[in-house]
Amino acid sequence: MKIRNQWPVLPIVAGLASGLLTGCGTESGDSAGDGSNVVVGMSDDVLATDPASGYDPGSWLLFNNVFQSLLSFPKGATEPQPEAAESCAFTDTQTTVYKCTLKDGLKFSNGDELTSEDVKFSFDRMLKINDPDGPAIMFPMLDKVETPDAKTVVFRLNTADATFPSKIASGAGSIVDHGQYDADGLRKDGKAIGSGPYQLDSFDDGQAVFSVNENYKGTAKVNNTGVTLKFFDGDQTALKQAIQNGDVDIAYRGLTAGDIADTEKADDGTGVEVVEGSSAEVQHLVFNMDDPVAGKLGVRKAIAHLLDREALIKNVYQGTATPLYSIIPAGIAGHNTAFFDTYGARPSRAKAQAALRKDGITGKVKLTLWSTPSRYGPATDQELNAIAGQLNASGLFDADVKSVPFGRYEKDIAAGKYGVYVKGWVPDYPDADNFTAPFFGKGNVLSNNYDNGTITGSLIPRTAALTNRAATDKEFGELQDIVADELPVLPVWQAKQYAVVRDGVYGLEYCLDASTVFRFWELSKDA
Repeated sequence: MKIRNQWPVLPIVAGLASGLLTGCGTESGDSAGDGSNVVVGMSDDVLATDPASGYDPGSWLLFNNVFQSLLSFPKGATEPQPEAAESCAFTDTQTTVYKCTLKDGLKFSNGDELTSEDVKFSFDRMLKINDPDGPAIMFPMLDKVETPDAKTVVFRLNTADATFPSKIASGAGSIVDHGQYDADGLRKDGKAIGSGPYQLDSFDDGQAVFSVNENYKGTAKVNNTGVTLKFFDGDQTALKQAIQNGDVDIAYRGLTAGDIADTEKADDGTGVEVVEGSSAEVQHLVFNMDDPVAGKLGVRKAIAHLLDREALIKNVYQGTATPLYSIIPAGIAGHNTAFFDTYGARPSRAKAQAALRKDGITGKVKLTLWSTPSRYGPATDQELNAIAGQLNASGLFDADVKSVPFGRYEKDIAAGKYGVYVKGWVPDYPDADNFTAPFFGKGNVLSNNYDNGTITGSLIPRTAALTNRAATDKEFGELQDIVADELPVLPVWQAKQYAVVRDGVYGLEYCLDASTVFRFWELSKDA
C-alpha cells in the first residue's frame, strides 16, 4: 500500500507463496481450533476506521475484516474474485465500462440492506471527500458510478484500466452503509458499520475488539468467535514480551529483525514459533532530480555501483529481507532484474569513480541521506547509516544521515528540500501497475521531479489497457530498463513477511501473502 504506509513491521518478500515453517501456526483452521477468541498484537496503529480516510496497513487490516468489497483476493491468490458481487466484468473491449451484479440478501452488521445505492454512495463519497490520507488517489480514472437497479452497479472510466478490478478488491473498495455515513465528511466517532465477516465492537488507543457479523454473506468461513487487536504503538520490546508471556496469541507487525532471528534460533519448548509468508513490500532510495547534487546522473550511478544490498540484509536485517534489483518485486508478473543487469550485485569502486568522472566530478561528493525513524521499519535509520558508511568507505563520498519525524519529512520532501531520501511501499493490489504508475505516472507520489514521456505517455497507458496481464511483460520490462538507466529511484530490498504465533493457534499462513490481506477469519486456536 503506497508510500502512505505506516511501516510494515519488517521487511517482507513478495512473490509466490514461500515455504512456511512447520509446527504451530501452520495448520488450517478447518482442522484445528474450537472457535475461541484470538488476540493479535501489532506495533502499527489503526489510523482510521472510515474507509474514505484510511490509507495505511493498520487501517486496511480493519477495513478488510469489517467491510466488504465487490471483489476480494482469496488466500494465496493475486486475481480478485467475487465477494459482495455475484459477478463482475468489463462490458466493452476498451476496458472502460465495468459492471457488477450484487449477491442476493446482503446486509450490513446493523441489519440494513446493502444495495447498489450503497456501492455508489461509497465511491462517490470517497472521491468527494478526497481526504489527503485516503484512497481517492487510486481512482483518477473513475468518471461516474451508475445504478440501473438495486443489484447492478456500472463503473464508467475516463481511461482504460484493466487493473480496476484489483483496485476495487482492495481496502479502497470498502462498501459503507449510506444511512450511517455523511456524504460530505468523515466519521469521527471511531465506529464502523460494514457488511464484512466481523463487526467492530469497540475501538480505542489500546485495542480494537471484533466479533463475528451474523449478517455476513460472502466467501469467508469464520473459524473463531472474534478477534481482539492490541496496539503497541511502536513499542517492539513490549510486543515481544506480550507474545512470550502469552498476553497475545500472535505478534503480527512490529518485531525487529533481531527478535525474529532470536525466536527462530530458540530451543523447542518456548511455546512460540515464527511463521514466514510472502509479500510485496519494497524499499527504495529516492533521488530528487532537481537537487544540485543528487540531480547529477553520475552521482546516482556511483551510488548504484557502491550499494551493497547483501551486506545490508545480513548486518541490518539479519536475513529477514532479500536484495531488490528492480522496481517491480519478484513474484509479481512483469518483474525483471534491470538494476542487477546494469549495476551488478557486487559493489565496484572503479565503476562508481568512472561514473563520477564522466560527469566531471573529481572531489568527494558531499551528500545527506534523509530518513524518518519509524515509518518504513524499525531499522530504517540504521540502514541509512549503513549505506552512508558504504559510500564513505569508497573514498568517493562524504555522506551523512539525518532523521526527522514523519510529519516534517513529508513536508520537506514536497518542498524539494532533500536530495536523497527513503521510501517504503506496501502495494494496494498485487499487480506491476501498482509499483509503476504511482511512482512514475502523472502526479506521482515520490515528489522527486522525475518525468519520462515514454513512461507516462506510452508504457503506463498501454499496460493499463491490457486485460491479459501476462501480455504486459514487454512494456513493463522496457519501463524497468528506463528507470534503471535514468535512476530516479534505487531499489534496495524486498521484504519477507513474518509473524510470531503461540502453540495451539492455527491458520496464520493464510494471512501472510502478497495480497497484504490479513484474514481474521482464517485464525483459530485451541481452548
